[in-house]
Amino acid sequence: MGHEGMAVAAVRYLRSTGAVGPAAAGEPYRDEEPPGPRAALRSVRPDERAPGTVTDSRAFRSVLGHFCTGVTVVGALTEEGGPVGFACQSFSSLSLDPPLISFNVARTSASWPQIARAGSFSVSVLAADQGELCRAFAVSGSTGADKFAGLDWSPAPGTGAPRLAGALAWIDCAIHAVHTGGDHLIVVGRVCGLAPGRDDSGPLLFYRGGFGTLDR
Repeated sequence: MGHEGMAVAAVRYLRSTGAVGPAAAGEPYRDEEPPGPRAALRSVRPDERAPGTVTDSRAFRSVLGHFCTGVTVVGALTEEGGPVGFACQSFSSLSLDPPLISFNVARTSASWPQIARAGSFSVSVLAADQGELCRAFAVSGSTGADKFAGLDWSPAPGTGAPRLAGALAWIDCAIHAVHTGGDHLIVVGRVCGLAPGRDDSGPLLFYRGGFGTLDR
């Protein structure tokens, strides 16, 4: 089964259960569908190219790299009870009512299928002095290395997903939806719990292929 197939299987599983974690108020989580017809989800075939599509991937990376982002680590507990995660700069808030966040993950990610099976995850917002930690989580999970080895982390109270010590904030989420987006998947999480972390540091920023900090 390819990564697209695993994403479809994850969505089907989540819909079949109807619950992937407790809501913030302690009520069972239910994925409420909006009224009206739903658009069919599909991926772009390799032979499809819309008119005017940029084909130079290096130019795409270079220009989009001018958009500065924060950096997070998305983590979950595997079926065996161990932590798994990856560095993510595409995290963003999505909705206040219901409380939703989103992030994008490559279809080739070795960590994502394990997070999908967990049905829940945490997001640790990294501080300015956590660049080396971020680099450790940016390596491919297919190497089999334990990215959490030697790190201080604690389970989130709602889902048990790992929260990294020293982060600026953490957000505990249940998987709400997964959509296809080219060579990535768009993951929407419903927030089960959240809290600020340390307040003695600014954020770790990613800009034009390197890390930076915020001068205030």
